[in-house]
Amino acid sequence: MNITSNIGAFALFLFAAPAFAQSMPDMPGMQHDAMPTQASTQSTAPMPMHDMLDDAIHAYTLIDRLEAWHGDSANGQAWKADGWIGTDTDRLWWRSEGERDATRTQAADLEALYGHSVSTWWDVVAGVREDFKPGDAQTFAAFGVQGLAPQKFRIEATAYLGEHGQSAARIEIERDLLLGNRLILQPQVEANLYARDDAARGIGAGLGDAEAGLRLRYEITRRFAPYLGIDWQRAFGKTADLRRALGEEAHDTRLLAGVRLWF
Repeated sequence: MNITSNIGAFALFLFAAPAFAQSMPDMPGMQHDAMPTQASTQSTAPMPMHDMLDDAIHAYTLIDRLEAWHGDSANGQAWKADGWIGTDTDRLWWRSEGERDATRTQAADLEALYGHSVSTWWDVVAGVREDFKPGDAQTFAAFGVQGLAPQKFRIEATAYLGEHGQSAARIEIERDLLLGNRLILQPQVEANLYARDDAARGIGAGLGDAEAGLRLRYEITRRFAPYLGIDWQRAFGKTADLRRALGEEAHDTRLLAGVRLWF
């Protein structure tokens, strides 16, 4: 399957996913319910949707990962965070993630997105993304969906249209598995696809890289949880070739230690 078919299938997923969303019970860390609304603290009897929505302005920040890692050939730090301000139906979202090794920042990006709720557990988002590293800064238009799929899988699926004809797609899936009242195992996978080669940034067309991780956290409080974990990363195809040409590894296994917090 060529990259055009991949991007087309991904775009179809972006627009189809909300239609398959189902109502589900609350779970720790669910962003839509991080701050209870007036409706959620009153009667649990079924209510019409327009009566349940809260028009008050709230804000929420989740630092999902703030960690140090030890890899096969290097050590470093990484972060992943997001947050929002707004009502139950309309919010201004931000996202950021990146990493650095002992000498320099390897990757860093920031997104600003408008999100609109299209069902109980799903938002459609659109906005901009700025990649600061690798290479020179690059700006993308972004659009996608995010929410809670059946079986309590949290999904972020976003397509990006960038400068100089570059386009990309990112999908991330994670789930919290409760092993006890405070002990939670979080498996997570992420994949990035690109439409064109970009040798200066070590990017090849097609499936560029993928990551799978396990993080075991202990919630001292719901707002603060240290964790340990392991992460596997691998580049594919032309991206792997370009990384090797730059003297970098195409795959890595990392041991992690960090904290997760929200406010």
